[in-house]
Formats: sequence, structure tokens, C-alpha cells
Amino acid sequence: MLSLFSKRHPKPGSKPGTLVIADDAVASRVRLIRYNRESVEDSCIDDLSNLEAMAVPSDDSVLWVDVQGLGDETTLRRIAKQFGLHPLAMEDIVNIPQRPKAEKYDEHLLIITRMVRLDARSNIDLEQVSVVLGKNYVLTFQERYGDVLDPVRKRIRSRTALVRRNGPDYLAYAVLDTIVDAYYPVLESIGDYLERLEDAVLENSSNKLLQQLNRYKNRLFNLRRSLWPQREAVNSLIRDANPLISDTVRVFLRDTYDHCVQTTEIAEMYREMVSGLMNMYLSAVANRTNEVMKVLTIVATIFIPLTFIAGIYGMNFD
Repeated sequence: MLSLFSKRHPKPGSKPGTLVIADDAVASRVRLIRYNRESVEDSCIDDLSNLEAMAVPSDDSVLWVDVQGLGDETTLRRIAKQFGLHPLAMEDIVNIPQRPKAEKYDEHLLIITRMVRLDARSNIDLEQVSVVLGKNYVLTFQERYGDVLDPVRKRIRSRTALVRRNGPDYLAYAVLDTIVDAYYPVLESIGDYLERLEDAVLENSSNKLLQQLNRYKNRLFNLRRSLWPQREAVNSLIRDANPLISDTVRVFLRDTYDHCVQTTEIAEMYREMVSGLMNMYLSAVANRTNEVMKVLTIVATIFIPLTFIAGIYGMNFD
């Protein structure tokens, strides 16, 4: 069944910037990564009372604050105060899900994106990731624990990586590009499964097969709902002038935009493939029904005259 869009809304009449913490939201975990060309510091903040002392940006390094879990309002507000985040930006971060977009504020840039993963049952898991780009820091906010950003963390630990020689805008690009690239294996998995369904439609059409087609049609619909606005958001980062994003990083963002276009086209192609498979399924069912009706017609053609004759002579003659 199609999962309907459900967003956390504040009560009518609430002031702008009101945060709505869901009852099932997981507790917030904060991880700090500070790096420059010479060194890398990676630590998890267990004692949040030390957050303000540890999460201090500096001009000679890049600070990445990764928050996983949106269940601790106190922690979220302390981070917002620490980095001077706009109340409307925090509302977009916490009151999920939001449409993927890029919003410019006075001192920072907010990028809303959607991260996709396959769970243990091969179901598609979509999660909002909010990226805040500042002068010398990057903040990421995730709904749950675990992500697809380990390749970025691995590159930060490499002394020769480009991320170590560039500023926070390059880190924000690396995070965004990794999230976009994570769509490829998910779409590849869907494509492999649709090829198997195509063979199954030709061999044996069943109600279970129709349910599977409907399920994948809904999954591709949800992917499309994330991919199209995400593509527009990346394009706005390239098109709109912003002092927080250098011309060098804009060149890299063009590659990310190309990946957004490719994943969107692949998702659209698979949607058309599912529609074709459903039409093929209906045609196969109709053909099978026609074959049954043909047999019944032949049987009826044979027995109706006999029944007619037997009825007349059986009732009117001794």
C-alpha cells in the first residue's frame, strides 16, 4: 500500500520556529570531526554539557558536527544557539519530512536532502538529512542512527584526499554527492528484481505477482518524489551566487547534478517498465480468459443442440 505523506506539524497558531519532537524519535547522538591539512580529530560527545566547549569553529580547520537522532530538543536547541541557526531553519530540520531544497540565510546555507537505503528485507528506507553550511563548519542532522557517509569519513582520514585541502563547502558537496550516489545501488536492485518479474509475468500471472508490481510502483513513486526536488536543489546551488560556495566546488556540484539527472531518468524508466509489466499482466490474464471461454464455447456448441433435441422429443413424444 502506498505510504501517504505525513509531516510533523505544530499546532495551528504556533509561532514560527516551533519544533515538533515525535514520540518515536530516537535520542540525539553528536559526533565531532575537526580537520585541516595536518591533523584530524574525531570524537563522540557523550557528555552533552561539554558541547559548547568542544563544538567551537576555528579559522584554521573545518568542523563537522554530525547529529544522528532528533529526539532531544534540548541538544538541538543548544546546537542551534551555538551556531546561530535561524529558527525557520531549525523548524525545517526537525519537523520532518520536508521537500528537498536549498535555503539561504544570513550566515549559513541549509540544504534538505533525502538519503535512501535498503533494509534487511530489501525495503526502501528514505530518511531526511539536513546539511547546514557555514563559514568554517558543516552540520548534518539525521533522523536515525547509521548512514551512507562512511566513505566521506574515510576520505577525511586520508592525508592526500581533496577534502583535507579544501574548505567546508567541499565537505558539504562530498556529503551531498555521497547521498545522491547511494541511489544507484538501490535503483540497480530494483532493476534486477523487475527483470525477474518480467519473466514471471510471461510464465505465470498470479494475484501475488500483481501485488508485487503495485508495491514496486509505489516505491518508485516515493523515489521520484525525492529525486525531482533534490535535482532542483542541487541546480540552485550551482546557479545562485553564494559566498559560502566557491567556484571550484560549483564545478564538482555540476557532477552531482548530472548524477541527480541520471538517477531521475533511471527511476522514470523503471516506472514505465512497471506500467508495461502491469499491462502485460492484464493482457496475459485476458488471453487466459479468452482461452477458457473458447473451450466453453466449443463445449456449449456441442451440447446445446443435443439438449434442444432431447428437450423437444423427450417432452412431446412417447
